[in-house]
Amino acid sequence: MASGQIVAVVGAYGHTGRFVVDELRERGFVPLLVGRDAAKLRALAADRPGLEARPASVDDPAALDRALHGAVAVLNCAGPFAATAAPVIEAALRAGIPYLDVAAELEALGDTFSHFAEPARAAGTVVLPAMAFFGGLGDLLATAAMGDWTAADEVHIAYGLSSWHPTAGTRAAGAVSRERRGGRRIRFAGGRLEYRDDAPPTTSWTFPAPLGERTVIGEFTMADVITVPSHLAVPEVCTYMTTEAATDVLAADTPAPAAVDERGRSAQTFVVDVRVRSGRLERRAVATGRDIYAITAPLAVEALQRILTGRTRTTGLAAPGALFDPADFLRALGPQLSFELYGERTSAAGPAAR
Repeated sequence: MASGQIVAVVGAYGHTGRFVVDELRERGFVPLLVGRDAAKLRALAADRPGLEARPASVDDPAALDRALHGAVAVLNCAGPFAATAAPVIEAALRAGIPYLDVAAELEALGDTFSHFAEPARAAGTVVLPAMAFFGGLGDLLATAAMGDWTAADEVHIAYGLSSWHPTAGTRAAGAVSRERRGGRRIRFAGGRLEYRDDAPPTTSWTFPAPLGERTVIGEFTMADVITVPSHLAVPEVCTYMTTEAATDVLAADTPAPAAVDERGRSAQTFVVDVRVRSGRLERRAVATGRDIYAITAPLAVEALQRILTGRTRTTGLAAPGALFDPADFLRALGPQLSFELYGERTSAAGPAAR
């Protein structure tokens, strides 16, 4: 447990930000509420007595510096991250404190890896993007599945979501990403990102019981295509999404998540099934849980706790799987997340065999 350490949460009043604030409090941290909307910050502080609110806009470096004063780390939950990641990282570097975010925007993540690797290394601190359900969890699972392999031919990450009711932040981030890529879709093949105008393929995927065989959209590309190849020698990374969830998130009239328990979680469940192939050998790691937004909070705060207690493999800018012991990290999240590694097996190559 933390001993009253102050952690700045940018975008604290957002859907995911609230989960992060509550997770920090449960682990003994003192969240410092930061965001551009002073009224929303005051309302959140009133609902969680004892917490300080510091309004700050990302386009005001001096205000950000004042907002981070006294914090041991900053956790950025404010999207779209194309607008917020760089200025908050810069503020964290000026303050000399670790930076974490929950970004899932491919373009924003690409910018972070391109622009901040050297500044983070020079500062000797940690910059950890995508410490969330998308990008972070898949990367940890892929790294755990790799085990002692130094390279692999393919990583396949299948998302078995029972539904996907997007938040306003998810919709805003998606709009920014679509605009930046000119409406094209992305895949990671041959060791690089490719932009395509054709429709993504549809295939079937056999998830662990009780989900079983489901129709999935292949090349439904998520943040894992940035995090995984940033540190693993894998030229092909493909992500898949159950068609029901894809239909939900792409529909303009799908409502936002609705809380069904005392923690504010929705009824959504998920299975993330990761398979890594090298030649004819395949390794597999699976995680199951509930509510992709809610599970981001323990993922991010567990990462923060490990950074602050020196349980990392490196410093500077790194993906989750490069920074932590992935299997140990994932097992630490029980019972909020169930994690299983499967034994190595011989498998037919290619996604058609999934």
